[in-house]
Amino acid sequence: MAIKVGMVSLGCAKNQVDGEMLMAKLREAGFELSDDAALADVAIVNTCGFIESAKQESIDEILELATLKKEGRIKKLIVTGCLAERYREEIHKELPEVDGVFGIGANGEIAGLVEEVLRGFAESFPEKEKLPMEGSRELSTPSWFAYLKIAEGCDNRCAYCAIPLIRGGYRSRPMESIVAEAKALVENGAKELTLIAQDTTRYGLDLYGKYSLAALLTELCRIEKLHWLRVLYCYPDAITDELLEVMAREEKIVKYIDLPLQHASGKVLRAMNRRGDRESLTALLRKIREKVSGVVLRTTLIAGFPGETEEDFAELVEFVREIGFDRLGCFPYSQEEGTPAAALPDQVPEDVKARRAEIVTETQMEIADRLGEARVGETVEVLVEGFDRYAECWFGRSAAEAPDVDGKIFFTAEERPAFGALVPVEIEEAIDGDLFGVRR
Repeated sequence: MAIKVGMVSLGCAKNQVDGEMLMAKLREAGFELSDDAALADVAIVNTCGFIESAKQESIDEILELATLKKEGRIKKLIVTGCLAERYREEIHKELPEVDGVFGIGANGEIAGLVEEVLRGFAESFPEKEKLPMEGSRELSTPSWFAYLKIAEGCDNRCAYCAIPLIRGGYRSRPMESIVAEAKALVENGAKELTLIAQDTTRYGLDLYGKYSLAALLTELCRIEKLHWLRVLYCYPDAITDELLEVMAREEKIVKYIDLPLQHASGKVLRAMNRRGDRESLTALLRKIREKVSGVVLRTTLIAGFPGETEEDFAELVEFVREIGFDRLGCFPYSQEEGTPAAALPDQVPEDVKARRAEIVTETQMEIADRLGEARVGETVEVLVEGFDRYAECWFGRSAAEAPDVDGKIFFTAEERPAFGALVPVEIEEAIDGDLFGVRR
């Protein structure tokens, strides 16, 4: 009887893709895959280790599965992903229930490592650069949508960020490899592909000596059956005119830019080891809106960075009000050991950080409500994703909503639409970030 392996994958879409590749390698090696890690012989937790809340979520999941192991419901418990890479020595010491701890560079050898775990405790931490960036995937997303990772690691060295410590330096995938995978995903039924990396706009600089995201997007738009192409995690310094021109020109590229700005105060941005200030960022956002008609702008911000004064924070809130982002997430600063920011003076108290993040979020909610109400009366193309049996209506996303991070569009329909179908929906109401309408 084949050994049954199940995985819980936490954190970002980039980690999700790693997990999909890891599970494909296990299937190819003859393991049976389980959709529920709690029902498997071997449970793998593909962890996130980016900020404190994500680390705690990973630890809680490990402990929950450790309880099932103690009860005899699972036999072995393995920890992979960013938390394993970052805290390789501490995990087995603090969590003795764990049978295997593997860094990200070990993903390509996961089948042999699971075999080792079946015989006893095992650990492996090869170089980060050995993390596979291409190969078969056991897709965890519906067939009509998939993430497509175009690069790994990061060279930006933001003072607050542990990603370079965990994932290593920036390394792009060859364009031919990305296009080949995209074609396979589309042939498998994907109508929407979302490009991801720690910094998508840096793509190709290491391989081709120049920013090459615009060229990659142009190639991907030639895939005949692809309907939507989305780009996440752009870096403001690398938004080139060429990139904006391609986004404006190519119909398949959704007019949606995810641009994590982190702050607006020039003083705070310098402390973060990021360039720019409120004036330059405002000019960039205006330029994007001028060049890409109807663009949806999403950003993420950090509140309570070390040294952030009330004046700095007030500038951030004013910036949010002035720009009127379509989508925005704000998080309290997380003091991460090993990062330059962790050693900075004037650390902001936890309650102050939380209050500031809440104020930004409330400010954005007011903006989102106003923008949502402005969409009432529009008819938009919606990718159908499911049926809400409590609300007794269908739901999906338009080009203006990214998967997993944005709201949904709920709608009624006289005839049952197929999952993955694209249908016209007239928006009739906006409530708390979600839209409600009727299929036309």
